Amino acid sequence: MMMSRQKALRLTACVTATFLTVGLAACGRGESSNSAPEVRIAIVTRDFTNPYWAALRDGALAEGKAQGVKVTVQAGSSETDSNGENAQISTLAGQDYNCFGVVPVNATNVITPLVPVAQKKIPIINLDTQIDPDASKAAGVSYVSFIGSDNLDAGKIAGQALLKNLNNSGKVAILQGIAGEQNGINRKQGFTETTQGKLDVVAAQPANYDQEMAQTVTAAMLQANPGITGIFAANDTMGLGAAQAVKNAGQAGKVSIISVDGIQAALQAVKDGTLDGTITQYPYAEGQLAVQACMNAIANKPVPSRIVAPIALIDKTNVDKATASFPKPFTPFDDPFGAPKS
Repeated sequence: MMMSRQKALRLTACVTATFLTVGLAACGRGESSNSAPEVRIAIVTRDFTNPYWAALRDGALAEGKAQGVKVTVQAGSSETDSNGENAQISTLAGQDYNCFGVVPVNATNVITPLVPVAQKKIPIINLDTQIDPDASKAAGVSYVSFIGSDNLDAGKIAGQALLKNLNNSGKVAILQGIAGEQNGINRKQGFTETTQGKLDVVAAQPANYDQEMAQTVTAAMLQANPGITGIFAANDTMGLGAAQAVKNAGQAGKVSIISVDGIQAALQAVKDGTLDGTITQYPYAEGQLAVQACMNAIANKPVPSRIVAPIALIDKTNVDKATASFPKPFTPFDDPFGAPKS
């Protein structure tokens, strides 16, 4: 049967439109397939109740936003919540992330949940606290880089500050972090090596980086050891707890306290005179460095195996400058990736 001219024209138009539609769809698929995949970075730390870890989170999120990449930061519920932290890592490991940055609670807790990440050949950055290299190797987990401050040096700087404040003599106490945690061990070692033969360490006890526990521990130390004139606290929250215990004991102004971290509350305490100094470790910068390192690792660009985050003593002489710059470093530091974008 012969088709009418009108029907033929309608059919031709329909076929042409169909081809155009298919062609446009194909072009759309081609453009989509050539576009760069979204970069997604996962960072897991101990908890966000400690302002130190909150600052690390904020630095990572700010740098991710400036770099135009998606950064997710999760944490456990406390400094010692290794189970909660591991659960966060396990959940993120099952999702589509291109790089992981992890702060462990201790030297081994994160290794097992990181095994699936390592098996997928996803780069992992060890942040702040060293993960046991031998146990990691045995589990098949490796790290592109370790990013953290020099905790031995932080202890030495704190020791030098107390020596100056106490005129090279006196009884001192040390508030350690979590028992067996390497950062606290290194800080104590640096402090004792620097003050040996000059300051008499009459008490040293863990307080789990917790302010209330530090207050209780310090109160007991002061009662058991009359004449303490200096305290070294391995982090600022413990330093603030120690300061409250000293005040409660009626010894404000008689005990010099130096702590570590450089959180905002500690800077204010230095201004107020309740702390004599804090060794700031700039966790905000550490978060920025973590994202920078991940960006390079994802792009197969060089990443140093060890990146030292900046530290500095903040006391009455420079606390105003540090506060004005907070949470960023108030002096330049060596960034192997160039200045952060955030």
